[in-house]
Amino acid sequence: MLLRVHPDDPGERNLRMIVDCLRSGGLVIYPTDTVYGLGCDITQIKAVDKVAQIKGIKREKANFSFICHNLSHLSDFTKPIPNHIYRLMKRALPGPFTFILNASSNVPHYFQSKKKTVGLRIPDHRIPCMIVEMLGNPIMTTSVHDEDQILEYSTNPELIYERFEKLVDIVIDSGNGDNHVSTVVDCTGDEPVVLRQGKGNILEFL
Repeated sequence: MLLRVHPDDPGERNLRMIVDCLRSGGLVIYPTDTVYGLGCDITQIKAVDKVAQIKGIKREKANFSFICHNLSHLSDFTKPIPNHIYRLMKRALPGPFTFILNASSNVPHYFQSKKKTVGLRIPDHRIPCMIVEMLGNPIMTTSVHDEDQILEYSTNPELIYERFEKLVDIVIDSGNGDNHVSTVVDCTGDEPVVLRQGKGNILEFL
């Protein structure tokens, strides 16, 4: 279904519908502060497999990230974060960044790479953060790509719905999205390293 939701005031009824869908193993496409994301409840392995199938990759080789709703929630899924990295993240989040961190045992094994790392996001957008807070655990996120050879990412939720309506349970329409992905920052070493330059400029927060 295409669910129209106000970006600033999603409404508890809409949020509850989305959360119930995720808890039952459903797939949802949702807005972020960058591109629209495709995801599911991280505890629903069959749903994770469905997302991997849509993306055309094997789950064990996928680099899916989590959306958390605040820094304390994020730290539940990481090993102790060095002080200078924590200060950087506190300045940069919420924002258009994906931070690669050393994973704790709370991360389901099917999300951990051979390096035992996890990608985590706190987007500057109320809807995904409120969904995660109500759900009680992170949602997996991966970008919604466009099949057009020129456009890399879909920004119009109605067009996204036309393409994905038979593959996902809910497409959240809160207006056009951005067409720039998040900046990926590897924080597993002594100093942060940008692995992918996207919408966010991490240098502003160093």
